[in-house]
Amino acid sequence: MVNWLASLPTVVLVVGWLFLALLVAAVARVGVRALVPVGEQDRVHQIAMPLMPTLGAAFAIFAALSLASEAGYLRAAEGLVSDEAAAASRLAWSATSPRVQPEPIHSALLDYLQATRAREWKGAAAASGDDPATARAIARLERSVRAEAARPELGTPAGTELLVSLDSVTSSRRARIAAASREAPALYVVTLMAAGLALIVNAGALIFRSSLRTSLLVLGVASVVGLSLALFFALTAPWSGPFTVSGHPLDVVIGDLKSGFFEGGS
Repeated sequence: MVNWLASLPTVVLVVGWLFLALLVAAVARVGVRALVPVGEQDRVHQIAMPLMPTLGAAFAIFAALSLASEAGYLRAAEGLVSDEAAAASRLAWSATSPRVQPEPIHSALLDYLQATRAREWKGAAAASGDDPATARAIARLERSVRAEAARPELGTPAGTELLVSLDSVTSSRRARIAAASREAPALYVVTLMAAGLALIVNAGALIFRSSLRTSLLVLGVASVVGLSLALFFALTAPWSGPFTVSGHPLDVVIGDLKSGFFEGGS
């Protein structure tokens, strides 16, 4: 459920959460008036007013911690992509060492990076890492590098550099897949939503006797809660949500491989 919400477009998230928050505020206002007996309605304000600071503080703390955590996770995900691009670049440069034949390695590395960006960058494939085309591409890269490193005339230092660089590429890929499979704990999300909705309900209860024009003041509270929840779900899934991690670092390496930059540097 969390992943499905996080995968919705930004416009849908914003409109949907704003609509839900405003609907809850309206239902709370009408519901208190309809459900609370007339003789007890004077007590509603006495009960709801002291709860506002507590509920507001609770939601503010939950929202601040949640948004800071998800924003940090997004930055960490971008760092993983940069590390993967650096590992791919290192392998490409290692293939230009003396007596190394770079063409098979560069070709296999290019195929792997292109398959990653096209088929394993977003959605379920990013979290599972089981796309067949990408698996074949990385298997080809493994065979090409290991075959080159095993050549007797290559020498131990160059062969070791190739294998270490290949290990960095595969390790970076595994770290990216592990990060993409992560999702926010359901209980944490439910608690955040409950805190926000409780704040809106309490605000709606405060103005149940007010005129419709005066009741519009609660729109501010409902809007803040709705937008906060929309932002949380937009941030929580960097490989399937609206704020997808940029693949620009890998695209740069792909462009360098296509242009012959690494061969030129040798």
